[in-house]
Order: sequence, then structure tokens, then C-alpha cells
Amino acid sequence: MMENVKRKIIIDCDPGHDDAIAILLAGANPYVELVAITTVAGNAEVEKTTVNALKVCELAGITHIPVAKGAGQPLLRVRQTAADIHGDSGMDGPTLPHPQKSEEQEHAVDLLIRKLMESDGDITLVPVAPLTNIALAMRKEPAILGKIQEIVIMGGGTFGNTTPAAEFNIYVDAEAAKIVFESGVPITMMGLDLTHQAIVTDEIHQRILDVDNNVSHFVHELLGFFAHTYKEVFGFAGAPIHDACCVAYCIDPTAFGTKKLRVDIETKGEHTYGMTVVDLLGVTGREPNVNVAFTLDQDKFWDMLIQTLKNYT
Repeated sequence: MMENVKRKIIIDCDPGHDDAIAILLAGANPYVELVAITTVAGNAEVEKTTVNALKVCELAGITHIPVAKGAGQPLLRVRQTAADIHGDSGMDGPTLPHPQKSEEQEHAVDLLIRKLMESDGDITLVPVAPLTNIALAMRKEPAILGKIQEIVIMGGGTFGNTTPAAEFNIYVDAEAAKIVFESGVPITMMGLDLTHQAIVTDEIHQRILDVDNNVSHFVHELLGFFAHTYKEVFGFAGAPIHDACCVAYCIDPTAFGTKKLRVDIETKGEHTYGMTVVDLLGVTGREPNVNVAFTLDQDKFWDMLIQTLKNYT
């Protein structure tokens, strides 16, 4: 069952269609408290992802949530974006007005450090983007490691979607992912094995449309564009809303089947850069370091999303 106490979360994102839905799931669900949103380069350049995050907050009426812009480049590699999936803006499809809400003056890395250091160790980080900001924060202020309750990551898996071995978020900045995965902080990984089960069917599309408010109409438009690109690029019948799975896990972990396994990040392989090397059979004998999600309770997940969309007026 979901806990009675609201779980405090910070979403680190690169909106992104599924990032937007993750923000909306957090913004009106009674079981989480969205403390802040930080942005990073990923699906699009950081300037675009920041504007997109501000637009989503304004649409949802959660303008009190601070949005801080973060890293515009990976730690070491040349920036790579996902215009083929998310469009040039990072969130193509629906048209939203330019936001009146402004980003924070504080850099995302500094905001992460400040919020964590001021906390009672009760903040969960929810990075649904390349892990550049999180790695930079860990390097700049190692004391935050003891202050992070958990990191719930959208990334990785036992197969890839950017290369045969690597998922996009990890591939874009595997060096940052390596820092995070080796940090010793409790990690839950929502990889492609899990998120490809969260595919929006025609029935779910209709249920979202039936909610019939501004936010649900926006989500319906988002998913229309996202489903089209997933069909064109991957041949999928619908759009998987990867990032919302992380917020859903924070709301109700019982909707997910997980297994504690050893996961290492490949940063040197010619064909395997960015791979999350998941030791499914324990062949390395190394201590498990990641709670890896493999199964999704579809009914719980979609009911949670639909019910939360109804909370918007």
C-alpha cells in the first residue's frame, strides 16, 4: 500500500514528452511532494528543456515549484539530443504559450546540494534524464551522499534503444552514470525492461481524453506526437511513458517487481559504451548495488495516472 506520509522528491529532467507526464504525475498526486525540478541537456538543449519544464508547471498550476537550469553538456562527451523522438523543441506536438514563470537564478547543481543539505535525509532524487547534474552535485559536495534517501533512475536496462547495448539517458553521459551508480546511495533503476511495459494503448488514450480537463488534453496531444515517432523509429504500436514510471514507483512501489542486482556502467567499450551491465545470474560475485525493476502492475499504474490527472481542474 502507499504510505500515508508524502514522499519528497526532486525531479531532474530533460522535457521531453514522458518527462512532462512525470512532472504532472508528481504535481497533483497526494502521496508525493514535489520539492523542485532541475533540468539538463538530453532530449534537447538545456535552454529548451528548461523552457519546457516551465511551460508544464504553468499549465499545471504548480508555479510555486522552483525550476533550476543545469548542465548544458555531458561531463566528457559531445552533447547528443533526441530530436528524432521528441522533435526540435524537445516537446513537439502541443502548443503552449511562452511561460511567465522564470527559472531560478541558482544553478541546478547548487539547488540540489542546498535542498539536500537542508533536508532531514528524506528527499528522493528522481533523475529521468542524463545523470550529469547528479554526478556534478556528488563531486562538488560529497556530503550530500548521506542525505539522499534514494535515487530512482529512468535509464539503462538489459538492452539499448540508442545503441544495441545502451539506453539513451545512460549513453548520453555514461561517465556521469558511473559516478552515480558507484556512489553507494540506494538506487532503483527503471530500465527499458520495465518502461517498455508502460505503453499507451488506444484504451488508455481514451481514458486520458475522458478526464476532459486542460492537463489531460495536453497529455493526449503529447502522446499523439510521441506515439507517432515511436512507431516511425522503432515500430512500436504506442508510446512508452518511461519517466512517469519513476514517479509512480515513489507513489506506490508495490506496482513494481524488482530484484537487487549488481549493475556496472560501461565507459570504454567500442560497441558497449553506455551499457548498464546487469549481473542477472550473479556471475561476478560482486555485491548487488541496484534495485532493478522488471515487472509492472498495469492496472495500478494506469489507474494512478488517470486518477492524478483528474485532480487537475
